[in-house]
Amino acid sequence: MSTIHLHAFPRSGLAAQAKNLRDLLGRFPRPLLDFLLRFGIALVFWKSGMAKIASWDLTVQLFADEYQVPVLPPELAAYLAASAELACPVLLVAGFGARFGAAALLGVTFVIQAFVYPDNWSEHLLWASILTYVLTQGAGSLSFDHLVARRLFAPAAR
Repeated sequence: MSTIHLHAFPRSGLAAQAKNLRDLLGRFPRPLLDFLLRFGIALVFWKSGMAKIASWDLTVQLFADEYQVPVLPPELAAYLAASAELACPVLLVAGFGARFGAAALLGVTFVIQAFVYPDNWSEHLLWASILTYVLTQGAGSLSFDHLVARRLFAPAAR
């Protein structure tokens, strides 16, 4: 049985155009993609945090009646959630302690998924995917984390 080698066939106009498009898309700047992912997920949590502090009494009531996070009193759970949702997005956008911010928001996402809105798993999976990317890959080169790492881990001058 003979093996067919696809590279032996000349590319049609459509195949060549598809390859050119794929090559063009492959040149999209990764630092920009890293920033857009950080910025996009930061907005989700920032908006939620701002809504919490806009009507604090309602927020505490929601934590008492609807959210019912186990173990924590509603006031403490509301305070912790609002704090994480307002502080961590700043870390993500600035790319300063972005891995820490991503880890904290992954924790928030887990609590929301497990105890508050378990049926909203598809949205939480999207959030967790982006946050896991930042946690594992870092903030990218358009970040303060990158500048600090270059400075700290640069080879010593001789």
